[in-house]
Amino acid sequence: MNTVIFRTIAPYLAVLMALFSVFVLLRGHNEPGGGFIGGLIAASALAIYGIANGVPSVRRAIIFHPIHLAGFGLFLAVSAGIFSILIGVPFLTGIWIYPQVFGIELPLSTLLMFDTGVYFVVVGALASIALTLEERD
Repeated sequence: MNTVIFRTIAPYLAVLMALFSVFVLLRGHNEPGGGFIGGLIAASALAIYGIANGVPSVRRAIIFHPIHLAGFGLFLAVSAGIFSILIGVPFLTGIWIYPQVFGIELPLSTLLMFDTGVYFVVVGALASIALTLEERD
């Protein structure tokens, strides 16, 4: 399925899917979604781009090696739990801060940090698997 139409539309579709995956990640704890589903969508975007343009173009597009992305995500997810231990509450208890950004109160939490870590783990692991399988052909 490597038609001209598919090769033409794949980069645009991959960008739209990547943006949607970030949207799903950010709305995760208030509505359905989160890091896992957002990561699956982003990995699917990379797979579509890879099918259309080949593995070398995907490796250039993601800059970092996929395993490094997964490792960074694991570090981020564990760090979210360690912050709660440092505060003196049970592991992975949600901690919220409300900084003022341009006069708007922005709620940030360790929950978002954990979800972002899961997002990177899923993207990194699935991209690594998909790229390895595609390279073997």
